[in-house]
Amino acid sequence: MTAITANVPRRRASRQPGRLRWFISDVAVLTGRSLARIIGEPETLMDVTVQPLIFVLLFAYVFGGAIPLPGGGGYHEYLIGGMLGMGLAGTAPGTAVAMVTDMSTGLIDRFRSLPMSRAAVLAGRSIADLLTQVIGTVVVAGAGLAIGWRVHSSVADVATAFGLALLFGYAFTWAGACLGMALRSPEAAQQIGFVLFLPLMFVSNAFVPTQGMPGWLQPVAEWNPLSAMAAACRHLFGNPDPAAAVHSWPMQHPELAVAGWSALLLVVFAPLAVRLYRRKSLS
Repeated sequence: MTAITANVPRRRASRQPGRLRWFISDVAVLTGRSLARIIGEPETLMDVTVQPLIFVLLFAYVFGGAIPLPGGGGYHEYLIGGMLGMGLAGTAPGTAVAMVTDMSTGLIDRFRSLPMSRAAVLAGRSIADLLTQVIGTVVVAGAGLAIGWRVHSSVADVATAFGLALLFGYAFTWAGACLGMALRSPEAAQQIGFVLFLPLMFVSNAFVPTQGMPGWLQPVAEWNPLSAMAAACRHLFGNPDPAAAVHSWPMQHPELAVAGWSALLLVVFAPLAVRLYRRKSLS
């Protein structure tokens, strides 16, 4: 009996590499499935291609001339840091819609009948969305260069800015997956995602400095994750950053704030999304 008991942990340990290998294989297959769907329906990329381009041109040439920056600086260079955060976090409603669609069409029932990891479905979706966010980052950067945005810092700082932006967007993807698990129709996911994201986007320094907001609203905007993301990108790109004069912790340490917000979103929403998915797939 002692020998058998002693061998149990060893057997479990020997299974772990196999389980991990199957999990990675499941994630790779489901990521490929999501990407194949995007290739078949390229219009699903509008939220990371056409939409950011419209916002860049709209704010640069319609509203930019009416928005003064405390401390001076060009608005076109100020804008791109905010657009990166807004564009990547804005993919979360699309993730919610995609998850609700898969649940409502019976696709998840087919997955449930297969010997595969439940978490792999969500992980595959999130990785596919991360790859589309890379496309969105390229679009925003290209549009910025076209309107006069320039980088005034080192290659390492630029790489850090884009890395933080993609981490930030990936964390919001899990929030979108969690929202998709909690709703019952794609229409509801699209509408609620828009209602939740719109205040997050505009009550921030993504497009305007927070110094011009009412006093009671400024702390809300300064602690907004999008404000930290925009301030971090502006600082790392060497662009105008009025938030550097704001005496609040997220604005004084934007890179740490972005990393902290991203970690918090992942710790809260990734396990919750998997739990909701398991519960919903069994119902």
